[in-house]
Amino acid sequence: MQKTNFLRISSQLNNLLFGFLSDSWRSKSIGLISVLTGYFLFANFLTKFISEGKNELIMVPIIIVFIEIIIRIKPPSSSRFYDLWSVIDKLRIGAIYAVILEAFKLGS
Repeated sequence: MQKTNFLRISSQLNNLLFGFLSDSWRSKSIGLISVLTGYFLFANFLTKFISEGKNELIMVPIIIVFIEIIIRIKPPSSSRFYDLWSVIDKLRIGAIYAVILEAFKLGS
C-alpha cells in the first residue's frame, strides 16, 4: 500500500485512539491499577481535608504545582524512567478524576 498523507494521518489517529489495545497485559493492568490507586488515595485525601476545613489555601497550590511538575517532566519513551513516570502520570489522572467527582458530589 502506498504511504499517502491520508494513510499516515489515519494510522496516527488509530494509534492515538486505540493504541492502548496493542499494549501488553502487564502495561494495561499496571495502568488500570495506577488510575484506581490514584483515585482511592486522592478521594480519601480530599475527604479528610474537606471534613477538617483547614489548610485549603495551602494545599490547593501545592497540589496544582505537583500536577504541573508531573506533566512537564515527561521523559522520552526510550528512557529508563518512562515506566515509572507512566505510573505516576496514571496516579495523577486518577487524582484528577477524584477531584472532579468530589466537585460533582458537592454540587459546585
